[in-house]
Amino acid sequence: NEGTPTDYECLNTLEDEFVVALPERIIDALEDLDNSLAIYQNSRLKPSLQSATCAEYDGADIEMIVGALIHDLGDDLAPLNHSQLAAAIIRPYVRGEVAWVIEHHGVFQMYYYGDAMGVDKNAREIYRDHKWFDSCEKFCERWDQMSFDPEYTSHPLEHFEPMIREI
Repeated sequence: NEGTPTDYECLNTLEDEFVVALPERIIDALEDLDNSLAIYQNSRLKPSLQSATCAEYDGADIEMIVGALIHDLGDDLAPLNHSQLAAAIIRPYVRGEVAWVIEHHGVFQMYYYGDAMGVDKNAREIYRDHKWFDSCEKFCERWDQMSFDPEYTSHPLEHFEPMIREI
């Protein structure tokens, strides 16, 4: 309550500089996925790279490619709601469709393995009439679900760094 306009101007300048450095923190967080939850055949980074590579090969635009790249970024800090965390990170920088797809991909992925986990594989059906249902279904079917192949050759993270900085 005692801050002056000059104090807040200084804080805003520092916050603006922090925001500008966000791409570097995202790149660092993606690199950290390479050391996360080592129970899978791939590190957590490899499926992210595969998803983004598949999206790029499939003709997706830069926003959706970056969305595919960071869609599992929340796995470490929010394993039960990683989709929402990743969407919150990217939402200010992409169109609504991309943020919605990233936010809902977790429930859409259950279609592929929900039965094995004892959850409703068709939980995504509550969104059937949503305008971006088909986009999320495509995201999961063609880019996310297909991205657990340890033999797949995806682009390295360095390939996507300019896209992250652009978005």
